[in-house]
Amino acid sequence: MKRISLLLVVLAGIWFSSCQKDGSAVDPAVESVDFESVVSTAARYSVSTDSVTAGKCKGKLTEVATADLPAAVTSYITATYAGSEIKYAAKDQSGKIIVALTLADGTAKGLLFNADGTFQEELKQHAHKASLTKIDVSALPAAITAYITANYAGSTVSAAATNADGAYFVAITADNVIKVLLFNADGTFSKELEKSGKRHKKH
Repeated sequence: MKRISLLLVVLAGIWFSSCQKDGSAVDPAVESVDFESVVSTAARYSVSTDSVTAGKCKGKLTEVATADLPAAVTSYITATYAGSEIKYAAKDQSGKIIVALTLADGTAKGLLFNADGTFQEELKQHAHKASLTKIDVSALPAAITAYITANYAGSTVSAAATNADGAYFVAITADNVIKVLLFNADGTFSKELEKSGKRHKKH
């Protein structure tokens, strides 16, 4: 009985060591930071692809720091969505402002403001695309991990999530640089997303 127990301990030690060597064991603190990158990047992507953005905004969106938003915008958000957090904000070429929020209950909300900071309307599809469910890296389809291994050699998959459409948002790190990749529901690669570059404070 003692021999069996000792063997199990040895095997467990070997397995644990191999997990750390191949990068499959992710530091929880690192995973948390990388998942936050996934959330903010998904917010950016969902804002830019929303039908309201496409129909009412002009030209390319330029990211705006929370501190640089007009007081009218932040006051509206504070009063209307208490406990929410701004994940991404941007302006179009006409000065209209788009803000992606995570509400206190964890759901996503996208808002469109006029150039003077007055509220115009909610984004129609943002919540559906930006609301993410965190998943274990080990639960990713084989097609996704195979693609990353083949195309991002030396990287580590550090966080992953899916949205309501079943699309996968995957954070990988290589040389301390985080990239967020988008995969379709069937595991096929879609694109490397532009990552939101600013941290935002709660409102």
